[in-house]
Amino acid sequence: MKRILLIITALFLAGGVALAAGHQMIDSDGLKIMMKQGKNIKIVDLREPELFGEGHVPGAINIPYDDAPGRALKELKRDETIVFVCHGGPMGDELAELLVNNNYKKVYNLTGGMKKWSGSKAK
Repeated sequence: MKRILLIITALFLAGGVALAAGHQMIDSDGLKIMMKQGKNIKIVDLREPELFGEGHVPGAINIPYDDAPGRALKELKRDETIVFVCHGGPMGDELAELLVNNNYKKVYNLTGGMKKWSGSKAK
């Protein structure tokens, strides 16, 4: 049984996805795969509009962190796959937990935020 759990954990980590509290963490490679597969995802950049304008994950929308708690629950649907992106990760964790606590099921945070994003950037 221990061996099976170890194998499952290794597969999650190798695939770019890891569990964190009630939401999941996804690394740059995992998000690029998810985007390439054409999955219906909503990428939410929590950084300030100025930083968002300088470059963001392609397809992302900007909901600045200070506005996010109120806007996220109004604008994001429970059945969407949602990926939060911030500067380095912690703000995304906080917002992801807010959604999970409100019955959102497919919520991710980009590990390391834009600091660790290795894909192309849109402006």
